[in-house]
Amino acid sequence: MISRSPSRFCRLHETIRPYERNVSSPARAHPTNALVGPLGTSSYPLSGAGPLVGLRLAVKDNICTKSLPTTCSSKVLQDYHSPFDATVVSLLWNNGAEIVGKANCDEFGMGSLNLYSVHGPVVNPFGLQGEESAAERRSAGGSSGGSAAAVAAGLCEAALGTDTGGSVRLPASYCGVVGMKPSYGIISRWGVVSFADSLDCVGVLARDIDTTRRVHDSLAVWDHRDPTAAPPHVRTRAKRVSESALEYLKSETLAGLRIGVPREYFPSELEQSVVAPLRSLLNQLRARGATIVPVSLPSTPYALSAYYVISSAEASSNLARYDGIEYGMRVEPPPGANFTKTANVYAYTRSQGFGREVQRRILLGTYALSADAFENYFLQAQRVRKLIKADFDRVFCIPSVLNSPSSPISAGPSEGVHVLIHPSAIRTAPALPTLDSEGNPEDGTDAPTSTLDAYVQDVMTVPASLAGLPALSIPAGTGADGWPIGASVVGQWGSDELVLKVGEIIERCRGDT
Repeated sequence: MISRSPSRFCRLHETIRPYERNVSSPARAHPTNALVGPLGTSSYPLSGAGPLVGLRLAVKDNICTKSLPTTCSSKVLQDYHSPFDATVVSLLWNNGAEIVGKANCDEFGMGSLNLYSVHGPVVNPFGLQGEESAAERRSAGGSSGGSAAAVAAGLCEAALGTDTGGSVRLPASYCGVVGMKPSYGIISRWGVVSFADSLDCVGVLARDIDTTRRVHDSLAVWDHRDPTAAPPHVRTRAKRVSESALEYLKSETLAGLRIGVPREYFPSELEQSVVAPLRSLLNQLRARGATIVPVSLPSTPYALSAYYVISSAEASSNLARYDGIEYGMRVEPPPGANFTKTANVYAYTRSQGFGREVQRRILLGTYALSADAFENYFLQAQRVRKLIKADFDRVFCIPSVLNSPSSPISAGPSEGVHVLIHPSAIRTAPALPTLDSEGNPEDGTDAPTSTLDAYVQDVMTVPASLAGLPALSIPAGTGADGWPIGASVVGQWGSDELVLKVGEIIERCRGDT
């Protein structure tokens, strides 16, 4: 067993300092492979003022930056430079943040273990210490694994990721950091390379709740360029309906705060070593006055299947733009190629430019949208999504302002809960497979043992994504193997501040143990 002493991250940070001073050295030289762009800030002058002054941040490589490459960790965009900054990038440096580089990720955000990247896999820094022979190579989670690993390794205080079905919360759990997915539409997606438009959110990863809140609040502003952004009057209404719950968190005790524990979030795949730290956390919250309420979300078992149908369908449409003609990589058809159909020309670029996982999801999504499968797969998945949202609305006592954006808000159920708490992941970080020269697992399978094993990693996180709810993963202890596990806090749409406040209490509970 590797030692888990508190000074381990300090020793790791000492090994990083010489690398930080040499901004001309490639970011991938660090053993985590967390950063893939130049580590330096000359292209982003510091504003000298704002709530983020003194914070170093990394930006996930699928968020556009005009002064750094935006590759989406894909061969098809390996040399792409965006002509503009994403809204969130502009807000970062306008508020005083120091942008240190781009973070590695799964190609186009498709993956749960950060294996599918043209830059190579991200290594979880929790296992990197001492002699190289003693290092334990495990996954940092995906798809925002580079963002989580950069924070955990001390390369930056915070990082931006994107969360489509858990891509911020899962890496946060594996790496032992805080990961926040906001309510859908609260943070602008303008300038974020699309994977699945109805699910994608820009999220924040940091070492603690205070830093997470500082970054989140600086980015949670309405952007007229984002058609999916929640308008100001809806944000105001959401804030107003959640204020009563915030009152419970201002006293010395948590009396009045009702926390739900969903029965369906303890599936057979869940490792038992994850349950004990969560049970201990719930006991601490109960001791502080909170009421713990078992709840049921009966549509949860169908969430994972619905998510992969919907997200793959949207991805197949979004990635159709990478055809080798407008921008990005182009592979010239060989002499004698059939030019009678444009698809024949596109195929050479797309076959070589897209990785195996992206190709798999394009095929799955294209089939789901075909005439033969549309009713049985895509429309059924959308019906399941509606049921999942209804499940959440039924258990929360805070009503959803999205159900009545302009009419009077009806109260939620009197016996409902303010937030839900459940495990962030079914296990601690899985081991990284040994890859061949082309970046594929040497045993010929998809990591960790099969494609389905990788997809199941998202089983705890996709319901909140399908419902567009704010969700926070916060360190909750360690598993039997000594590696981090996270607890997730989920709230009603627009209750982002309530979720962060509950996370702050959990952070204090952890500090008291």
